[in-house]
Amino acid sequence: MQHHVPQQEAAPYRAFTRRDIDRIAALAALPKEVRDGIRASAWVLPFRTNAYVVEQLIDWSRIPEDPIFQLTFPQPEMLARHDFERMLALVQSEASPRELQAAARDIQLRLNPHPAGQRELNVPRLPDGSALSGVQHKYAQTALFFPSRGQTCHAYCTYCFRWAQFVGIDDLKFAAREIEGLLRYVQSQPELCNVLFTGGDPMVMRSAVLGAYVEPLLSPELSQVREIRIGTKAPAYWPQRFVQDPDADDLLRLFERVVASGRHLAVMAHYSHPRELSTPIAEEAIRRIRSTGAVVRTQAPVVRRVNDDAAAWAELWRKQVQLGAVPYYMFVERDTGPRQYFELPLVRAHAIFNEALGQVSGLGRTVRGPSMSATPGKVLIDGVARVHGERVFVLKFLQARDPDWVGRPFFARYDPDATWFDDLRPAFGEREFFFEAQLRSLGHGPRRQLLLADAAPPAE
Repeated sequence: MQHHVPQQEAAPYRAFTRRDIDRIAALAALPKEVRDGIRASAWVLPFRTNAYVVEQLIDWSRIPEDPIFQLTFPQPEMLARHDFERMLALVQSEASPRELQAAARDIQLRLNPHPAGQRELNVPRLPDGSALSGVQHKYAQTALFFPSRGQTCHAYCTYCFRWAQFVGIDDLKFAAREIEGLLRYVQSQPELCNVLFTGGDPMVMRSAVLGAYVEPLLSPELSQVREIRIGTKAPAYWPQRFVQDPDADDLLRLFERVVASGRHLAVMAHYSHPRELSTPIAEEAIRRIRSTGAVVRTQAPVVRRVNDDAAAWAELWRKQVQLGAVPYYMFVERDTGPRQYFELPLVRAHAIFNEALGQVSGLGRTVRGPSMSATPGKVLIDGVARVHGERVFVLKFLQARDPDWVGRPFFARYDPDATWFDDLRPAFGEREFFFEAQLRSLGHGPRRQLLLADAAPPAE
C-alpha cells in the first residue's frame, strides 16, 4: 500500500526536559518563581515534553489552568508542601545536582512507586523457574512486554502511574533487552493469546527496532498469539510518528505485516483531552494507522484539573468515533505518585462517566468505566444503588487474576469520600469481599495490602 505523506506541519522532534525549561519560549515569559516551582517539582516527578505539545496543544493564555499544561508540566501542588519547599529551597540556593538528586530520591520512594502487586505477583517464571524480566503476566490471556528500547515517551503525563520507570532508579524499571525470553514463556502458556507492548512508549523506537520485537511473534510456531496490542501516547503527543517521521511508512508496513499474518493489531491510544485530537496531523495519524487494518482503541484515566468534565469526555468520544477509533476505557487514577493532586471521589468519577455517556450515540458506548486496575483485577464501578435499604456501590470485575471472578457483581458500602478500591468495604455486614480468601493464597498479607493498587502496571 502507498501511504501519502502530507507536507504540512513537518518538523523534527524536539524534546524538552528539566534542563531545558529556560529554552521553552512560552515558559520563559512566565515569572521566575513559576519556572522555579516547575523546576523544583521536576526534580521529583519526571518531566519531558516536546515542541509539538508546547506550541500546538497548550493554550498559554490559560496558564496554569490549561488542561494540557497540567497534563505535561509538574506543578508545585503535586508535592506535599514541606517536600516542595525543601526542593524549592535547594533549587533557589543552586544546590549541587547530587544534593538535589538525594532529596528527590527520598521523596520519590515515599510516593508509592509500584501499585497493584506488580513486583510481587505479576512477574512470570520460565519453565526452569527463573524469573522473566521485562514481562508482566497478570491476566491469563494477556502478557505485557516492556522492550528496553521503549522505556521513555515523547512527553510524560504528570499523572502517569509508571512515573517510577522514568526517574533513574534501576530497580524500579521493567525492561527486557531481547524477545527470546518472551517467546519461550508464551510457548509454555497455551492460554496466553494476547501480547501487549508497553513501556514507556514502544512508539519511541525506530520501526526496524520495533519490528525486531514484533515480527518473531508472527511465526507459525506461535499461532496461539492471535492479538497484538501496542500501548502508546504517540498519536496524541507526537502524531508525526505515523505521518512524517523518516520511517513512518516503514512503521505502517510493519502494521500491515502483522494484520496480514492473521493477527488482530490494536493500537491502544491514550487520549486524555479533546485538545489532543484538535490538529490536522492528529487526525491524519489515526487515518493512516487504520489504513493498515489495525484498530485504534482509546483510553485514559479521569483526573482532576485535566478532564474531570463530562462535556470534555463526550466531545473526545464523539471525535474518536468520527475518526474511526473505538472508545475503550475510562480509568480511575491510580494511587501512586501525585495522586492527591489528581484523584476524584469514585462517586464523582461515576457521575462524569454516566453524564458523558448520555451525550454520545451507541457507537461511542463501547467505552467501559470508571475502571480501577487494582491488585485483584480491573474493577468496574457499575453503579450506585439501594439494596435491602443500604446504599451501595455495585462493582464488577472486567478482568481478574482468576477468570471465574470476571463479570460477577459484588457490593461495597457507599462512601462519598472513597477515591480508590482500598477505601471500600464490603456491604451488608460482610467481613470481606468474595475473592479475598483466594487472593490471600497468592502470598499477600492483611486486607488493606491486598487491595492496594500501588505496585504494578496492569494489562490494560
